Amino acid sequence: MSGHNKWSTIKHRKGAQDAKRAKVFTKIIKEVTVAARMGGGDPDGNPRLRRAIDLARSQNMPQDNIVRAIKKGTGELDGVNYEELLYEGVGPAGSLFLLEVMTDNRNRTAAEIRKLFDKNGGQLGASGVAAWAFDQKGVIKVGGDSATEEQLFEVAGDAGADDIESDDSDWMITCGRTELDAVREAVEQAGINVLEAALAYIPKTPKEVEGKEADSLLQLFDVLDDHEDVQNVFADFQLSSSEP
Repeated sequence: MSGHNKWSTIKHRKGAQDAKRAKVFTKIIKEVTVAARMGGGDPDGNPRLRRAIDLARSQNMPQDNIVRAIKKGTGELDGVNYEELLYEGVGPAGSLFLLEVMTDNRNRTAAEIRKLFDKNGGQLGASGVAAWAFDQKGVIKVGGDSATEEQLFEVAGDAGADDIESDDSDWMITCGRTELDAVREAVEQAGINVLEAALAYIPKTPKEVEGKEADSLLQLFDVLDDHEDVQNVFADFQLSSSEP
């Protein structure tokens, strides 16, 4: 397993600087609700719900909020029926974007996302314009002090992981989308603390950018990520090693 693109530089860029806790909570609540609707309210039998609950707890979301979101998903409480969509677009310099969206009004959301692309030098595209450039993978984030690289290679590798790399102070493990829960379980059973586990779109051939091009792409990334109906943004660019 060798190093690959630093997708997390882009995917998690907003995590450390986003102080809008209410907006973060709203996105997580949507995921918990939809996960419960799709697979039931028992996290032991619903891996997606378990991942959503873990994410909620990692953001210190109150337990009452989590329980209420699950009940809305299972129909025990009235709630909004969200539709899951995948939007594709092209940004400055031909960089490609994938957006995971949850909305109760697809026409409104599409119009708003199209406007964001237009204002920032990009274009919302038709289905297929960007998806071809990505692979959906399982990604597991482990605290840097939770295990050594040798331990992770042994535990995660034996469970089916494809790659392990260091991401600043943490470890990032990638695996096939269908192996995500098995690899995660193996890591946890080894006593290693999992910070996050999720499905993510990884660019097959990431483009390195710098200077004004990087600035314009990061601006588009940020405004898309900030939209209330956008759960996740993935892009096929990465910052040049010379960028701060």
